[in-house]
Amino acid sequence: MSNPGRQDPANQLESVLRKQTDWKSLWFYQKTVVLYQLTYAFTRRFLPAHGDRTVDQMVQAARSGKQNIVEGSADGVTSMELELKLLNVARSSIQELLEDYEDYLPAHRLEKWTPGHPRFDAMLNYCRNHNQLEDYEPFFEKWTDEEAANIAITLCRMVDKMMMTYQKKKEEEFVTEGGIRERMTAARLGYRSNQRDTIEQLTREIEALKAENAQLKNKLNQLRQL
Repeated sequence: MSNPGRQDPANQLESVLRKQTDWKSLWFYQKTVVLYQLTYAFTRRFLPAHGDRTVDQMVQAARSGKQNIVEGSADGVTSMELELKLLNVARSSIQELLEDYEDYLPAHRLEKWTPGHPRFDAMLNYCRNHNQLEDYEPFFEKWTDEEAANIAITLCRMVDKMMMTYQKKKEEEFVTEGGIRERMTAARLGYRSNQRDTIEQLTREIEALKAENAQLKNKLNQLRQL
């Protein structure tokens, strides 16, 4: 006999494991994809091919920012704590990349586009409204180093701000939902509670069947005496 109130083991597992985030739909992830490809093109075009450690540092920072979002989202199924740590690594990598681009401009006597610059508003609006690689890739070989660096700086700042908001939301979820240990404990307690409810219900049903059986026996004895 099935008990509609009882949660089966598959559902118990589902309640322990968190649903994986679709990281490809996250705007800040999409922008990190652009940043990685843009940085790869930037270092190839404007930095020395050999003897400059900045090339590897910038490419690795851009890759780390992208990859740690992916790994954090995947690991978050079982550990929100690990997800938060990896997201923090991703954010730190993007901040490192930001500093490299900001250092590049004055070192090469180029202008940093700030509010009031004639191209600042158009650049800001474009970066806000475009997240896909195909929106930027056609310009990788056309932009000057000043243009590319300022676009990268803007994207880095946007990713950092978006990730800060996202991390805060995740931290609030962690406080309210707990990590996997807390979720496993809750699932175990819920499963035991369901077991007790099932036993009690079956006990009541057995007692009712015993009473019904006793009544039938009594009626049968009465019929035999007629």
